[in-house]
Amino acid sequence: MKFSVPYTLQQIAGLINCQFVGPADFPVTGINEIHRVEPGDICFVDHPKYYDKALHSAATVIIINKKVECPEGKALIVSETPFLHYNWLAQHFKPYQPFLATVSSEAIIGEGSDVMPGAIIDKGVTIGRNCRIYPGVVIYGETIIGDNVIIHANAVIGADAFYYNKKEGRFNKMHSCGRVIIGDHVEIGAGTTIDKGVSANTIIGAGTKIDNQVQVAHDTTLGTNCLIAAQSAIAGCTTIGNNVIIWGQVAIISGITIGDGVEILAKSGVGKSLEAGKRYFGVPAEEARQKMKEAALLKRLLAEKE
Repeated sequence: MKFSVPYTLQQIAGLINCQFVGPADFPVTGINEIHRVEPGDICFVDHPKYYDKALHSAATVIIINKKVECPEGKALIVSETPFLHYNWLAQHFKPYQPFLATVSSEAIIGEGSDVMPGAIIDKGVTIGRNCRIYPGVVIYGETIIGDNVIIHANAVIGADAFYYNKKEGRFNKMHSCGRVIIGDHVEIGAGTTIDKGVSANTIIGAGTKIDNQVQVAHDTTLGTNCLIAAQSAIAGCTTIGNNVIIWGQVAIISGITIGDGVEILAKSGVGKSLEAGKRYFGVPAEEARQKMKEAALLKRLLAEKE
């Protein structure tokens, strides 16, 4: 999430009453979790295992629970509870706001677009031209939808990220302050759910077609002209290239990259990044030809054993 105006390090530290390391006028332009940070962003770290990753990430301000040497060009905010202070800042700059109308007067709906009875459109939503929004669709605030988009009944666009920080035996919810951005000529199936980013954006590229009952998690980026079949689930912070085909009931782990032109066969489980232009199958997913050979060999060995 980018701030509407830049703040200084001193201003941010003052909001949460913490000490800081760095110039008082050090510029701060946004807040983001570690997987999607950019220069100018704040991130947090509260475990020594991840200190190095956070300190050497693209983030330029790190909320940390120990005084450490500050890398050149960065700044620190020292906090006993980095997660709580990060979450407080996220809620401060993007507070919770309830739905106040079925179709908000503050939503922008383009020429030729149909919003059918029973659909709910929150304020700050932008819908392009010649779109069809079917009954039961719920579109959360600040979602951006391009032209010629079809969203079928009971899809939910922009629900909170499934993202929790576990401390002292409890799961603490991370406040979601990102958005969903949907490109032109996208079609989204009935009952599909696309979560907003924790603090960045979940992006669906132009021309992509998503079947019924698909889950796309927070901060995931889908490229252009992808095809996602029913009941597939894509975990958060995943990057999927262009012209990718994902068949039914595929499960994809978080934080990986799937290259352009990949095809993943049905019921596969993807636990690592996949190289572009190849076909994959199985649990764990491997190149389909090799996986089929292994299956044939196993079948032959079992037959011989009998």
